[in-house]
Amino acid sequence: MATDPLRIIVFGAHPDDCDFKVGGIARLYVKKGHRVKFVSVTSGNSGHFAIGGAPLATRRRAEMAAAARLAGVEFEIFDINDGALEPTLANRLMVIRAIREFAPDIVITHRPNDYHPDHRYTSVLVQDASYMVTVPNVLPLTPHLAANPVVAYMSDDFKKPSAFTADVVVDIEPVLADRMKMLACHESQMFEWLPYNWGLTDVPSDAAARLKWVTSQFAPDNVAIARRFRATLRKLYGPARGARVKYAEALEFCEYGAPVTKKNFHTLFPFFKK
Repeated sequence: MATDPLRIIVFGAHPDDCDFKVGGIARLYVKKGHRVKFVSVTSGNSGHFAIGGAPLATRRRAEMAAAARLAGVEFEIFDINDGALEPTLANRLMVIRAIREFAPDIVITHRPNDYHPDHRYTSVLVQDASYMVTVPNVLPLTPHLAANPVVAYMSDDFKKPSAFTADVVVDIEPVLADRMKMLACHESQMFEWLPYNWGLTDVPSDAAARLKWVTSQFAPDNVAIARRFRATLRKLYGPARGARVKYAEALEFCEYGAPVTKKNFHTLFPFFKK
């Protein structure tokens, strides 16, 4: 367990985004005694084909709460409409306040080049909040941070204008089952909206079969990350273990945050032997 717990805050655009991209990393931090918070910058009230508005937002909040309980993380949802997020000053101030109140060591979010406008603008809002979290006269009634936290991006497959480059790749196999259970908590997405949107018709109805189905659908993403960044895994874990990692999640550092150095790397990312 951690003697001086880290604080990690993750900003996703929608209530399931944090679980999708860094659910395993978050669970590993929690198991080591660190504090993690997931923030959904929109309410997710458009992500369905049959329901929407307040009923869907309420349902997705309950799903995020269930996943957060399972993971041992805190959570917050901003009351902003899904699909309507804009990088406004008002929204930037919301992000600044959330960061300051949590006082994180690490902030994680989407990259700014992404297919979904909510993902892109969540990234822009976090980038625009970086450094401003240290300025006393911005939101003067919310105490500013003495230092800028590290900022990191969640992985993706987009190539233009630049491809994701992994600075940290973490073996999540010890918590893979937890990660899949977290995803399964988002029932409206995993078993309704995404299958509808992707044209899938083989979704089972009972809980045990659904968990197996979620694993079959999404664990291959973690296999692909491990294969894609095998060289980084070997560097971080050593050649032998790095070659064996099957399921992974990855982060890329954002230059707008505090620098990650050889001195603070292992403190911030306590998954690797020095």
